[in-house]
Amino acid sequence: MLAAYVSPKDASLWKKLIPLAKKKGDASLARHCILKAMNADPEDVDLKYLCGYMYHNLCEYQKAAEIYEQIVRIYPANSAVRKVAAQMYRECGQIDNAINLLKDYADTQTFNIDWSVLDLLISLYLRNNVFSEALKQIKRAQLHLGSQQKLPVQLQAKEVICHAYCGDMKHAEIFLRDVRLEPSKENIDVLKELASNLEKMGRYEYAVKFYLLIENVATQNDGGLCFDHKEMGSWYVKAAQCYMILGDKKNAIPYFYKALQSMKDNIGIRLTLSSLLIDDDKTDEAATLLSPPKIPELQSANTPDQQKPWWCDGKVKMALAKLYYNKGNLEDFVDTIFHPILETLNVEYANRKVKSMRKLPNIVLHERVKVLGEQRPDSVFQGLRPIASPDELQKANRAKKLIEKRTAANEELKHDYLLCRTLALLQRYWDALQIINRTLKLGNDALTGDKKEELRSLGAQIAYRAPDPSHGFKYVRYVVQQHPYSLAAWNSYYKVVSRIEDRFPHHFKYLLRTREANPDCVPPIIISGHRFTAISQHQSAARDYLEAYKLDPENPLINLCVGTALISLALGFRLQNKNQCIVQAFAFLYRYLRLCDNSQEASYNIARAYHHIGLNTLAAVYYDKALSTEEKDHPIPKLPYEAGSRAPEDLRPGYCDVRREAAFNLHLIYMKSGATDLARRILKTYCTV
Repeated sequence: MLAAYVSPKDASLWKKLIPLAKKKGDASLARHCILKAMNADPEDVDLKYLCGYMYHNLCEYQKAAEIYEQIVRIYPANSAVRKVAAQMYRECGQIDNAINLLKDYADTQTFNIDWSVLDLLISLYLRNNVFSEALKQIKRAQLHLGSQQKLPVQLQAKEVICHAYCGDMKHAEIFLRDVRLEPSKENIDVLKELASNLEKMGRYEYAVKFYLLIENVATQNDGGLCFDHKEMGSWYVKAAQCYMILGDKKNAIPYFYKALQSMKDNIGIRLTLSSLLIDDDKTDEAATLLSPPKIPELQSANTPDQQKPWWCDGKVKMALAKLYYNKGNLEDFVDTIFHPILETLNVEYANRKVKSMRKLPNIVLHERVKVLGEQRPDSVFQGLRPIASPDELQKANRAKKLIEKRTAANEELKHDYLLCRTLALLQRYWDALQIINRTLKLGNDALTGDKKEELRSLGAQIAYRAPDPSHGFKYVRYVVQQHPYSLAAWNSYYKVVSRIEDRFPHHFKYLLRTREANPDCVPPIIISGHRFTAISQHQSAARDYLEAYKLDPENPLINLCVGTALISLALGFRLQNKNQCIVQAFAFLYRYLRLCDNSQEASYNIARAYHHIGLNTLAAVYYDKALSTEEKDHPIPKLPYEAGSRAPEDLRPGYCDVRREAAFNLHLIYMKSGATDLARRILKTYCTV
């Protein structure tokens, strides 16, 4: 190296350094030595070859083309170098320079035409859409050969393409009818070029014929293929796609199956084929296609250093789950999609950002995207830069990506919600609550207020139905927070709380906060009184009921609760003025009877109160009134999430009739007084099924 720098004009020293640099693997040093050697000896053609090859490997096609063109000037008859230089110009997009380089050579050739150069020149004309010049070159070659000889297959294919671009398809039909091709890679490349160009032109009926011809040409005499199976599968896919565009889906299905045999791990082919089978009412076949194999391959899905098999792909699982759901196989639907969705939510929750940025509403995002303008495919003017500042364009592009991301997330949320509803329908309440909890905690951009309301409402439904409603308590509580004066919301809340075993501190704390925040809200006061009644603290219960009575004195339920609490308090051992307490209790109970217009239920409750304190004569009178009163059936009240549904009203026969209960209690009084005949007659009349 030192000697080369001491004598920079000595090209031999730089030449000796070139193989040493290559052996060392130092590409930059090798390039430096080649350039120094070329500067020292500009006429050395071998150095130019070496330099052009080096630029070619470095993908610097412009410099490689210029070097090869220098060689062409030195050796104009070297068609191989001329062709390489044209190819380099083609790679860097300078098609005109490549055409000029080859056209001069092709025009001077009258004998021993280099067909590869002519084929490349015509290809360049086709790429530049100069079909007339391409046809001139083909006719010139045909005149040179004469009418007795045919053009090479490559040029015949180029002629078909040129005429097809001009709207003449007769040559394509002649090629399909007359040309016989032997199995070889060169002939297959010719057919691929023909088929792909016809497909680009929209001539799908001819493109599919050439795609199918590839299979015949690729098949050797012994039945094998002279072509790679995976690459053959890609052309099967092309043929099937052409059939789909032509509307012939039945013929597309077999070729997708052929493609799938050579590309079993291709997810796109499998999903497209399954959709075609579903359209053809072959749902069982589509389910088999998307289902994991019964005997999995040795490749394990749990091994991190290996690629997961196709049946573990999320798109395949989603398509299979959707298929099961449409078929009504809810168990298979849940088994297919539950674990992937839960795992995805857990991963996203673990990778969530610590500090979430302010979420821009969709209206603002759409306003920003308007800067980019609308896409108009039919317009001649395409690719024009919008009139906006760089900052506005950057914001618009970010908004566009965010809208696309939110749209995809909305689709995922639909799957999550559908899964939760199905899990609730299958009574897998804990699994449904897991999905709801993770989705709400994640709080991604697509989770709008309406979506959150839907998920929380579903959580409240699950808490209402689940055997252990404690896990869904927060969703019922949220419904009550949103509707603090809704009796239906408080009814569902109380039913959930009353089914939770032992004491539930969250419930007590929430009642206290609600009573402080909404002092005029009656339902939490009544529920607090029910809580004291359940633990036999009747004095505290009466205090809460009386507080509710001050707010709503015309409420029959409150009057009933006050009366029953005072009676229970009077029957205790600590109260001295028991009679006064009982009189006050019946004052509230008779007010309750008046507010209910002497209904059957009110008469029964009065009778029960008299029966409870031992006044059996008065109890019998009101039991008789309850027996003589007919009560119409009323629909069972709906919960908040059922209010907007179109489900028919729940009218259970005898749901509001308490005559059977009144008859049984009256028979107890008759039995105690010794009137067994009356007791037997009452039971036979009202309590016999």
